[in-house]
Amino acid sequence: MSDQTGDVLTFGIEEEFFVVDRDGRLAKADDVVDDAAETGGGKGELQHELIRPQAEIATDVCRTRDEALQRLRELREDLAAAARRQRCRLLPAGSPPVPESGLPGVTPSPRYERIAEHFGATARTSRTCGCHVHVAVPGKETGVQVLGRVRPWLPALLTVTANSAISDGFDTGYRSWRYQQWSRWPSAGPPPRFASLDEYESVVDAWLRSGAILDRGMVYWDVRLSEKQPTIEFRMADVAATPREAVLLGVLARGLAATALADDAPPPDLPNEVLRAQLWRASRDGVLGRCPHPHSGDLAPARTVLADLVELTATALESAGDLEFAREAVPRLCAEGSGADRQRRCFAKRERGEDVVDLLAGPG
Repeated sequence: MSDQTGDVLTFGIEEEFFVVDRDGRLAKADDVVDDAAETGGGKGELQHELIRPQAEIATDVCRTRDEALQRLRELREDLAAAARRQRCRLLPAGSPPVPESGLPGVTPSPRYERIAEHFGATARTSRTCGCHVHVAVPGKETGVQVLGRVRPWLPALLTVTANSAISDGFDTGYRSWRYQQWSRWPSAGPPPRFASLDEYESVVDAWLRSGAILDRGMVYWDVRLSEKQPTIEFRMADVAATPREAVLLGVLARGLAATALADDAPPPDLPNEVLRAQLWRASRDGVLGRCPHPHSGDLAPARTVLADLVELTATALESAGDLEFAREAVPRLCAEGSGADRQRRCFAKRERGEDVVDLLAGPG
C-alpha cells in the first residue's frame, strides 16, 4: 500500500463499513463487495471482512492529502452504489446503532471460519468497524523505533474519528465504544515499548505458540508493523463518519511518523498500563472532552492536545503540504465534534438507533 518517495512519506488508508438494510439492521455484504469490485472505478481494493455484514476499502499508495481524499470518496461511492443496487445502505459507524436479534454470520473463508471456531464469542460477536492508516518506513528495525515514539500520541489520534457513541439502540457513554469492544481480543491494545525488532518478534512468536493469535495477521496492536507492506499501521481508530475526517487522521498519523523518524532521542518510557488507561479516557471523551497529554500525563482539553500535536509535527506537515489543512481542520473538529458527537445529538432527539443510521448512511 505504501512506499517512500523523497522526503515525504507515502501513506494509505483502509476503512471498514457495515452494510445495512433499509431498516438499519445488518445485512450480508458479500454481493455488495463483489458487485462494487466488478463495476467500481475507484483506485484501491475492496475486500470482505470477518463478519458477513462488513466490507473494507483500501486506497492504493497516496502521496498527497488530495489524492487520498479522492480515493476514499471514489471507493466509498463504489461501495454505496453497489449497496443501493442490493437494496441496502453503506454505514460508516464504529458499531451498529440498531439492536440486532441474532449474531452476524462469519464470512465463509477457511481463515475466518478457523478464527471464529478458535476464539468463539470474541469473534462471533465482533461488530466493529475501524480505520487503519499505513505510513511508509525505511525498514522494520527503524519501524520498531517509530512505534515507540508515536505510542504516547495514540489517545489523541483515537479522538479524531471517534464514531461509535450509539450502539445496540442505546447511548454507551463513550465516543468510541468500538475501541472498548475491540480490546477484547488478546492481541489488541497499545503495543509495549520495544528495545529492538528481536523483542517485537519474540512477543509475536510467544502469541503464536500460545494460540493467542493464529497467524501474524492477527497482531492487533493499536500501532504495529505491517505484515504485507513496508509500513507501520495505525489501527486504534473508528471508521470516520466522513472521508475528510479520515484524511485528517491520515495526515496527522503521517506527520507524527515522519517526526518520529527524524528524532534520535530514545522513545519515551511510558508504561503500557498507563497508556492503556489513557486510551480508555480518550475513547470515553473524544474531541469534546479531555485527553491525557503526552508531555505531562495530566488531563487537558482534547483540543489543546491535538493543537500541540499539530505544532509538534509542523515541519513534517509543512513538507507534505498539510500544515494549513491541519491547522484549519483540527480546531473545526474540536468545535463541532466528531461522528460520535453527531450520533449523540441525533439520538437524543428520539432515542432511536434508526435515526443515527439515517444520519450516517442516508435515508432508507
